[in-house]
Amino acid sequence: MTCGQWHDACFYLAYKIECTKAEHHVDHEPRTLQEWRDALGSGAWSASSGMSRALAAGEGLARSAWISRHDPASLLAQAEACDALLREHGPAAFESRPLLGVPFAVKDNVDVAGLPTTAACPSFNTTPAARHATAVQRLVDAGAIPIGKTNLDQFATGLVGTRSPHGVVPNPFDGTRVCGGSSSGSAYVVATGQVPFALGTDTAGSGRVPAGFCNIVGLKPTKGWLPTTGVVPACRSLDCVSVFALSPEDAWTVASIASGPDADDAFTRPLAPPLLRVDKLEGLRIGIPAPLEFFGDEQAAAAFDKVLHGLRDMGCRLVDVPMAPLSRAASLLYQGPWVAERYAAVGRFIEAHANDADPAVAAIVLRGGNHLAHEAFAAQYEMQALQQQAHAIWREVDVMLVPTAATHPTLDAVRADRFGPNERLGHYTNFVNLLDMAAHAIPGPWRADGLPAGVTLLGPAFSDYPLAQLAARLVRAWQPEVGVMRHRLPPQPADMPACVPAHLVRVVTVGAHMSGLGLNWQLAERSARLVARTCTAPVYRLYSLTGLQPTRPGLVHVGTATGRAIEVEVWEMDRAHLGSFMMLVGAPLAIGTVELADGGSERGFVCEPRGVAAGSGALDITEHGGWRGFLAWLRVRESSSHDTRNSP
Repeated sequence: MTCGQWHDACFYLAYKIECTKAEHHVDHEPRTLQEWRDALGSGAWSASSGMSRALAAGEGLARSAWISRHDPASLLAQAEACDALLREHGPAAFESRPLLGVPFAVKDNVDVAGLPTTAACPSFNTTPAARHATAVQRLVDAGAIPIGKTNLDQFATGLVGTRSPHGVVPNPFDGTRVCGGSSSGSAYVVATGQVPFALGTDTAGSGRVPAGFCNIVGLKPTKGWLPTTGVVPACRSLDCVSVFALSPEDAWTVASIASGPDADDAFTRPLAPPLLRVDKLEGLRIGIPAPLEFFGDEQAAAAFDKVLHGLRDMGCRLVDVPMAPLSRAASLLYQGPWVAERYAAVGRFIEAHANDADPAVAAIVLRGGNHLAHEAFAAQYEMQALQQQAHAIWREVDVMLVPTAATHPTLDAVRADRFGPNERLGHYTNFVNLLDMAAHAIPGPWRADGLPAGVTLLGPAFSDYPLAQLAARLVRAWQPEVGVMRHRLPPQPADMPACVPAHLVRVVTVGAHMSGLGLNWQLAERSARLVARTCTAPVYRLYSLTGLQPTRPGLVHVGTATGRAIEVEVWEMDRAHLGSFMMLVGAPLAIGTVELADGGSERGFVCEPRGVAAGSGALDITEHGGWRGFLAWLRVRESSSHDTRNSP
């Protein structure tokens, strides 16, 4: 046995000890961010204790997870300074520093001041970074303490976690399997309890695949929400800073703090109010790729089948989503000209330092130097068409759910084939950034062989918040014991504060916008939610502005003398979407104030008096009680007329 093999055996034994402790429920120390805050705020735990635990844990586990670390004495001094703030201000210290005293790790393609950013290539950069990457700086400003840089597939090119001169990061559950990459080290140090969260990056799945293989959470944000200033680019137009954590709410908290526009990053964009609501699971339309592919891994297929059965039991609607356009988009990432972006980032360096580059990484990156400009434009045109197809998906489903990885390869399989296993790991991940989707990877039910089997929620751009809400609920249903420690997650928080606070407004609908009718899609595409089916105050009359050809209703306030109560629905949407909705309302209809039966009033559809004036052709349909009653009467009338015409 070589020295390296001996160390790996010792580290694997340490994992098993951690697992055994967890199975006997001896892990009572704070692990999630909320547990940290509660323990620090109550005085039951100190930032110094947490830092000491992080440093000690790092000594006992796989050294290949780390590339560089800050000096322990400096880290302990920073932790003590946090404790001093807590002694002075108590829990109020968290108001300005919500991550006070929490240690975290950073993938070594992201700048941390005082440590070199090597991207797992020691000769790439030997000079310590002068300042933090923007995302890191925002976390530091919130009180968090970066303790070091983690290992990765060199230049963030790979999904296996084995392409590094610093050694393979072992899978914490089975040392014969891959940990996943490229953010292997960041996932490993969270899964083994060394830090509560870590930053990774995700271009093709690097922030999701390692999370799936390590039984933790991986948040892959909408492109541009988290700035990439201070990140060594892989494909700059696609790169995302990602977050590994033990719970979806922790990942969301970290991402929301690190997020926001950055003047130094031309690709950043502000978070928009989401066009997605996940208030309830019953009836939620969840897209499932068809056909499903597991490359012969029956245990992976069986684990995902448990998820599908669970969703059906929860009342979700499972909808097949064609995989073909998604797979075609994915193929363009490495088989098309997007690989030229990798060459633009580090290709010249690799050409000049061939001996320092991982052979698989070099083969991929250098291939990007061969693409021609007209090929890039042709691929962009094709991608635009594929994006249109992807956009259409969200008219049929609310979210998608995919296996985080289709199979879990062994290290031997990767040694035997440098590219095949890696390509298969990208089957459900490579298309996501190209098609501008948000993603949230969470643990799923265990495989029969005891390995984790993660799943990933996908949504359209800027669905990050509802995805986190949904992930927080589902992970507790499927796999509430996370990481190697199998730490049981605390109860789901009642709410997670959104980066863009919801400013909800209500709209009263009286005609074809009501549920199940022809224009209801205009509300659905704005993620409006039905609040109530009710009636107006008895002060209205209702008209069909187009007579017996029912297209537009007119609700007119006439007072108590001749008015009646009219059936209506009350819908709720974010104020950010109200303007585009109002643009669809044409005269003589308008959005005004509608009085309701309970004495309250809301904005809603009303009609100007000119719309029902003499000679307008409007038909008074008040006697039918509402638009639905009018439509039902028309159906009976048409049926009777049909019977009369056909009678002898």
